[in-house]
Order: sequence, then C-alpha cells, then structure tokens
Amino acid sequence: MIMTKKIFGIDLGGTSIKLSVVSTEGEIIDKWSVPTDIKEDGQHIIPDLILAVQEKMLENNWTNEDILGIGMGSPGFVNREKGTVAGAYNLAWVEEQPVAELIRSHFNADWPILIENDANVAALGEQWKGAGDHAANVVMVTLGTGVGGGVIVNDQLVVGQGAAGEIGHMFSKDGGRKCTCGQHGCLETVASASGIVWTAGELAYTMDDTGSTIQGRIFNGDPVTSEDIFRAAEAGDRFAEAVVDETMGHLGRALGQVAAVTNPEYILIGGGVANAGQYLLDKVTDYFHNSVYPGVGQTTSIRLATLGNDAGVYGAASLVMKNI
Repeated sequence: MIMTKKIFGIDLGGTSIKLSVVSTEGEIIDKWSVPTDIKEDGQHIIPDLILAVQEKMLENNWTNEDILGIGMGSPGFVNREKGTVAGAYNLAWVEEQPVAELIRSHFNADWPILIENDANVAALGEQWKGAGDHAANVVMVTLGTGVGGGVIVNDQLVVGQGAAGEIGHMFSKDGGRKCTCGQHGCLETVASASGIVWTAGELAYTMDDTGSTIQGRIFNGDPVTSEDIFRAAEAGDRFAEAVVDETMGHLGRALGQVAAVTNPEYILIGGGVANAGQYLLDKVTDYFHNSVYPGVGQTTSIRLATLGNDAGVYGAASLVMKNI
C-alpha cells in the first residue's frame, strides 16, 4: 500500500545534511542531521548520506519495499534527468557528482531518487505545508548568506533550462558591487545578510553622523550583523532605518518585477534575514506596492515563510509525492 510507505526527504547543506522521514500525508515522522564532510572534494558526503538512511532503515526494520522514494534538495546546478549535481561549491563539488546513481546502486532499489535545487525545494515545501497554503502560483525568496529563489506557476516549478528562479541575480543596482556570480549590482549584493552589512558600511561614510550606535560601531571597526541593523532600525535608530530602507527598497522593487511576470498568489520571504519578522515584511510590502503594476499588486500578497529549516525536507519529500 502506497499510503503506508515512507519518503526520505533530504536537504544537503554546506554545514549539515538534514534528513527526514515523511509520510504520504505530509507528516514528519522523524528528522535528524549529520555534519557535511567536505574534505577531499566532498567525496564523503554521499557515503555519509547513504549510511544515515541505511541506519534509519535498520533501526525501524524497514526494507526497500517500505520506502516510496528519496527526494533531495541540493545547492549547485542540478541535472534532474541524470540525478547529478555540479558546481555546488559549498559542498566542494566542482565536477558533476552522480548522486542518484550512487544511492540507487548501494540500496539496489528501484525507488525514484529525485534531486532539485535547494531554493526550489524550499518553495515546494512552503507551498505544500507552509505559508503557500497549497496555492498553484507561489514565489519564494530566501534571504541568507545569498538570495535564493523558487518560482511555482500552475503548480509546476519553473526551471527553464535549469537555472530559472535565480531572483538573487536579477540586476538591482547601478554601480553596485561585484557579486559572487561575477556580475555587478545583483540583488544579492544588497538584500542578502552580507549585502545589508556591506550597504551599512557604505552608507556610514556617506551620511552625516546621526549618533547611531550601528554607525558608531562601523566607525570603530566593530562587527555588525544584519540582525543588529534590523533590531536597531525597529527601535528607531535613524541610520539603521536608512540601511533597511535602502536594502529592502531594492528587494521590494525586485519582487514587483517578478510578480509582474508571474502574478503569484503569494510571495514568501524566508531565510535567516526574515527573522526580522513583521518589521521587514511591512518595509518590503510598502516598496513592492509603490512600484508594482496595480493589477498585480491587488492580487499578489507577500507573506513570511513559516517552516524554517523544515521547508527543505518537506519540499524534497514532495518531489516524490508529485512523482506518484
């Protein structure tokens, strides 16, 4: 019976591999994580992942017949047909890795082993079990070290030739700094956690001294985080408010452009920066509505994502559910 079978949902990250066992009803039965061992060009990652799955199966006396499939989210360039990943630099995977083939051959199983970009998987997870509320048209943007994006239209991921949904690499700022992708002025350079801090450093020396604690720390060479900046801005620090207005203005206008093309029911904001909560949401929403085509603005709403770290494993499991 399909309904009694289990799905392994896996979220590959540069620090840890998050694993879950998910029922076909979408309930997490078990979840755990193992460290990501990137030594020796990441060659230990898949063996460690296989061992984690194997141990869980032995612990529960599960056979291959009890498993419906494995879904996985990974950074880097994913070849969905071949089940491979390349260019996942935070996993130390530069060359193409035959991920699905290695897992399948170890278990001698005929399960589907489905791999998708990690930002897309997070979008699927939020659509299925989070703030996306099962809507057929959803965009998710994740604000962390970088800016990731996932676009779902008519209940299908938009993948294009493989790299669709790269919201963080939309052009956003004339004369902007160089991005990790090699271009200049990408949204990621202003709206990511590091981009917000960099913008604060830039504005500190172009604005008058406001008496701001954040500005003072920058002058003194003390470290500042995006969390510090949002907390100070919400408390009324004028300099921090200017930083938030500058960075979230870029984000709100970029989301207006995305919405003009896709007109989703919901745009969801997740990632560590989104822990700033309602204050961030209000800022982004204001800039969004001040720039977006009115017909789109009236039918698209912006929400905070709700699943946190579980978005990836839920979305990974949903890859298998959609494959039934």
